Amino acid sequence: MTGPNDQLRVYDSIEGLISNPENPTPMVRVNEGINPHPGFPIYLKLERYNPFGSVKDRIALSMLEHAGIKKGQSLIEPSSGNTGIALASLANARGIPVEIAVPDRIPEEKKKLLRLLGVELWEADDGLCPLFPNEGARGLAKSIAESPRNEGSYVYPNQYENELNVRAHYETTGPEIWRQTRGKIDYFFAAFGTCGTITGVSKYLKEKKPDIKVIGIEPETAEHNLPGMKRITGLRDDLVPKILDMSLIDEVISVSDEDAYRTGILLARKGGLLVGPTTGAILFAALQCAKEQKGLAVAISPDDIYKYINTYIKFIDGQT
Repeated sequence: MTGPNDQLRVYDSIEGLISNPENPTPMVRVNEGINPHPGFPIYLKLERYNPFGSVKDRIALSMLEHAGIKKGQSLIEPSSGNTGIALASLANARGIPVEIAVPDRIPEEKKKLLRLLGVELWEADDGLCPLFPNEGARGLAKSIAESPRNEGSYVYPNQYENELNVRAHYETTGPEIWRQTRGKIDYFFAAFGTCGTITGVSKYLKEKKPDIKVIGIEPETAEHNLPGMKRITGLRDDLVPKILDMSLIDEVISVSDEDAYRTGILLARKGGLLVGPTTGAILFAALQCAKEQKGLAVAISPDDIYKYINTYIKFIDGQT
């Protein structure tokens, strides 16, 4: 075969499975057992249907395609897990060595996946989403890449400052949502992390429909247990991801760990949707808005439940 056939789902390469406007990830309406507000239908965009299980597959492909990696060079990147898994999988298919710096507190399931992929794993004493530009996982990856003794050995995409992170969502996720809702979307919900998703999608949607309301979701406290999420409120300007455009954000809602995990479990038990705790946080915020607002809402569901089983079980055990 010489090209993708999206209708038959037949591809020449694993890269063809990564979603785009012609082959979007699905959206599913949250049922009335979870959202009893018919005037505010909420659709989850299920990014777990990307081949490596998360929304980060999109940016991994974009960054890899533009990395300019030469023979003999390795890729190094800080990640709370999902970007690292996607980058490693894609790089493996291209024969490119990968090293990933991760916060030591990320779920063990993610570390095991990275080791399974053959990644050289660097663990740093850090939060669940690398915070400081020159410390923790981000600082470790940067220091390795920029060390004089490693000159020319590494390519460091740095998703936290890479405009390709935003562009990937502006060119794919945003157009997909617009087409899937036939332009009827009124509210968009996404979490703050590296901030590529919320910035890229919001930029596209607001160009199409300026009165769309964009709601950013953050953890309730800086010390949280929601991998990949970042608390923006109160953060020093130099620590906010450079790719975030706050002018696109209409409201910020803070969500506790308990509400996030409880909502993730609710989705599994009443909706059959197996999603990570970040989705729980995002949907919890959307459900609060549903009590008072009218309109069609889309919420990003960044990944699946399988990388968080142990954490979910600990939460369940703590509630019994």
